[in-house]
Amino acid sequence: MADKPEILDTRTVAQSQLFRVEAVDLRFSNGAEVTFERMRGSGRVGAVIIVPVTGDGTLKLIREYGVGTERYELGLPKGRVESGEDMLVAANREIMEEIGYAAERLTPLRALSLAPGYFGHRTQVVLAEGLYPDPAPGDEPEPLEVVDWPLADLESLVLEDEFSEGRSIAALYLARDFLRQREGGGGTLR
Repeated sequence: MADKPEILDTRTVAQSQLFRVEAVDLRFSNGAEVTFERMRGSGRVGAVIIVPVTGDGTLKLIREYGVGTERYELGLPKGRVESGEDMLVAANREIMEEIGYAAERLTPLRALSLAPGYFGHRTQVVLAEGLYPDPAPGDEPEPLEVVDWPLADLESLVLEDEFSEGRSIAALYLARDFLRQREGGGGTLR
């Protein structure tokens, strides 16, 4: 494996409330010098995406408006980890706010990157089990619709047009495979 490129210079070329675009001048181990642009976040700690699964294998999904796609999208609860907040506390807070449940068990599965060529942001996938009603007020501009979906019917879900977010799709496969492995391949989650 080659040595990491040397960062020669980094400068801000554009900025908004949420993002800062940086130009990064790099020198690779073969001497090639290139300028890349990357998006930097607003300095927040990170984010979580939660796979809430009931005891009978039902997923708790949300339907919310996505301004990027200009339509309602079906996906998993997610949100940012506040400064100083534990990642699992953030995951439980987000499901309380978005689906009205808390979890007895929260299992971090792995962190996902979105587009590592442009973003340094990572989202931690968390499996939430032992769900019980415990709603908390959230910061959404309108109430979110909670949609139940059997995890055993994952293949149909990923073919739904309104279920298009890559992190949600990846998180569901990670959770399903984790549950299958833990349960020895059997149970209701096939």
